[in-house]
Amino acid sequence: MKQWLPYELHTHTFHSDGQHSLLELARSAKELGLFGIAMTDHNTMSPLLEREQIQSETQLQIIRGMEWTTFFGHMLAIGITAYVDWRDLGIQDIHKGIERVHRQGGIVGIAHPYRVGSPLCTGCYWEYEIADWDDIDYIEVWSYTFPSIMNSNQRAFQLWTDRLNKGHRIAAVCGRDWHVSSVKVTEPIAVTYLGLDNNRDSALDPTEVEKLAVNAIREGSVSVTMGPRLQCTLQIDPSESVHGIGSVVKVNETVNTAVVKVEIDFSERAEHWQLDDQELKVRLVSNKGTVGELKVSQQASTASCGVDIEGVIWLRAELHGAFHNSITMIAFTNPFYFQHDN
Repeated sequence: MKQWLPYELHTHTFHSDGQHSLLELARSAKELGLFGIAMTDHNTMSPLLEREQIQSETQLQIIRGMEWTTFFGHMLAIGITAYVDWRDLGIQDIHKGIERVHRQGGIVGIAHPYRVGSPLCTGCYWEYEIADWDDIDYIEVWSYTFPSIMNSNQRAFQLWTDRLNKGHRIAAVCGRDWHVSSVKVTEPIAVTYLGLDNNRDSALDPTEVEKLAVNAIREGSVSVTMGPRLQCTLQIDPSESVHGIGSVVKVNETVNTAVVKVEIDFSERAEHWQLDDQELKVRLVSNKGTVGELKVSQQASTASCGVDIEGVIWLRAELHGAFHNSITMIAFTNPFYFQHDN
């Protein structure tokens, strides 16, 4: 059974260019109703020397990591136990660095790939040559506050979609790129919900939780939102098991339909976002485009429909509606993947 928990996966302290300590960041994250953060200072892991003490004091889970900040792009490396050097990597050498992260059991993600680069933000725009996209564990498709309306994020979201269409199984997350905790933010803040596998009745220690969180991203057990949490399940046959977000669904040649169920949780972190009472749309999107549309609201938060899955290799859910004076995407899930037996 999965436990869905809210994370912020891109943060900084004054050990690089942030304006707060790790303790101040952790306290602010708890105030926002977060379960955990990834500590991703630029090119250093030094703030993590205080990790155990701060986790104990704040009860906030802290994933170890860093952000490679280079002339050719910024890459997040999380779930690592020690500093991973990047300084010998040229524009064609990113896979050497990725292998070093994977060797530690960590994962890598492309940060804000289409943010404006030099001279405004040196290296922020992604230029590394990727020879094998299967090496990339995730893409930060939403960055900053109110991320859905930013052109750079829309391009990143399309990059992710294009990679899915090519058959790659890459997770998508949001990352606030959090530098200042003392300033009250009025724009919406997106969070990444991770589905952690926890079959134990007793509490897990922080190291085990870190591994579960990293594995959730690796497996695409991820739902991203600026407001209510979007949950989605899929079932091929009523007599068979229900598949969750990120699952690989095996389909034989005689099957061409599936039942998709969506559920909107309006209660989680409800004090940290505002959404007018309205009828919302959930689009079921795949490599074949939109294959279904459902209507949900606070009064009817669950809906389901049959979907034609012939030729579908992936499928995700997207929540759309009026949010902060804009008609926009409010939330999205990572995909289900289909493995068709021919």
